[in-house]
Amino acid sequence: MDALKGKRGFICDMDGVIYHGSRLLEGSKGFVDWLKSEGKQFLFLTNSSARSPRELHQKLMHMGIEVGEDHFITSGMATAHFIASQYPGGRVFAIGDSGLYQALYEAGLSIDENQPDYVVVGETRSYSYEKIETAILLVLAGAKLIGTNPDLTGPTERGIGPACRALIAPIEMATGRQAYFIGKPNPLIMRHARTMLGCERHETVIIGDRMDTDIVAGIESGIDTVLVLSGITKETDLDRYPYKPHYILKDVSEISA
Repeated sequence: MDALKGKRGFICDMDGVIYHGSRLLEGSKGFVDWLKSEGKQFLFLTNSSARSPRELHQKLMHMGIEVGEDHFITSGMATAHFIASQYPGGRVFAIGDSGLYQALYEAGLSIDENQPDYVVVGETRSYSYEKIETAILLVLAGAKLIGTNPDLTGPTERGIGPACRALIAPIEMATGRQAYFIGKPNPLIMRHARTMLGCERHETVIIGDRMDTDIVAGIESGIDTVLVLSGITKETDLDRYPYKPHYILKDVSEISA
């Protein structure tokens, strides 16, 4: 634990690590207070593109945790950063929520429903046949297909709902084109997070509750990994995976204890 506590940079997943839906997990506030009091560099990283940093900041504030908007990174932000680096000032047709649109605008990209360079899909409840049809036609006309993250499902207030990979599948099947996914476990989003932290790989750790995204993202990025058993992955699931985390903890309170 001394080696873990001595890390300078902490990348933390949110749902399953800090909260479940609208319920704050026990020990989360104490952990965040510890990060601040110890002068750690930290980011909350979410594979969802639906919310903006301001919306995530407000959600945590309502739960009693106060952190600035600069402590959040979303797959929408990483996607916008990637597209802007590939095609500065590019045009995008997007299917997503406000967090994705804000990230695209802030990266200097424009929304174009006629001749976009990219079709980007993220999580959204405003998903329609008309939008799928438009996306298919644009991809067939030459637009490149991007998904904000490769998650098939995600937690909702009602249980489990379809996430980005499930939403983009009809477009892939109809066009025969495979989407490129930016979020975890793609090392792209991890490098972007480390750049924001200003930390080297050996100084950084990722904390998450999913073996198939959080832990493999850390392994493929060459940083230490912490699996917390407060979310999706249970201890009985570990034998299913050909890799293992560096640390396995009940929850984040064990770090700040």
